[in-house]
Amino acid sequence: MDDIEDEDRRYKAPALEKGLDILELLADAAEPLPLAAIADQLDRSRGELHRMVQVLQFRGYIDQDAGSEGYRLTDRLFALGMRQPRTRNLVELSLPVMRQLVQDSGESCHLAFHSRGEMVVVARVESGEQVGFSVRVGYRRPIPSTASGAVLYAFQSDAVRQRWESLFAPALSPAALKEFRAHADTVRTRQVELTQSPLVGGVTDISAPIMRGGAAAAALTVPYLERREPVHSAEQVSVMVLAAAERIAEQLVQSDERL
Repeated sequence: MDDIEDEDRRYKAPALEKGLDILELLADAAEPLPLAAIADQLDRSRGELHRMVQVLQFRGYIDQDAGSEGYRLTDRLFALGMRQPRTRNLVELSLPVMRQLVQDSGESCHLAFHSRGEMVVVARVESGEQVGFSVRVGYRRPIPSTASGAVLYAFQSDAVRQRWESLFAPALSPAALKEFRAHADTVRTRQVELTQSPLVGGVTDISAPIMRGGAAAAALTVPYLERREPVHSAEQVSVMVLAAAERIAEQLVQSDERL
């Protein structure tokens, strides 16, 4: 935080900020970090962070990796966020529609939200087919690298887009950002995204927005597995995904009106 921002702050809570610094550091870490590494990266002594780390571990926000001395973030913060009424309501309304989508399409599906410049999977329903593909709850990827992320970004205001862009890690080059913006505008025009998975061969990610208040509150996505004798084509499944997303959005409007 720069000097101007620091001067504008009305209150300071050094102990709380140490804890938040630890959580934010571990959230971005690719591997568990030992106390010494946490202290070095935060430019603090091990002594002043030792008790803070122990409290965070006791409260369940971080945990020590079984194979090393490193600490990692648990899913407790994620679970707390999911307890928010609007978030919980969206997931609860989505699940029955998702189950019907899986039954109709024969494909698994998942629900994704935006979180700090990434998309995070918050719910999934697996297909009962013998061969299929699904994504685990809690899975995260940068917004620009997934169909869900492109859909979430596409259906936001310019101000929200700019805020999300500042969170992209790694940051996009000017050329890559321009290309991603243009792609998002295309997605917004056609209402649904169909793109080859960048991680899994033979999978086409099909994603549509769940709208709430004029913006995408979530993305409903089917990882469509290409088969020799498919029951439905990718284009047919895309129609199903878009219709399911619209049904959820309609139910959200009705639910919000009752609140």
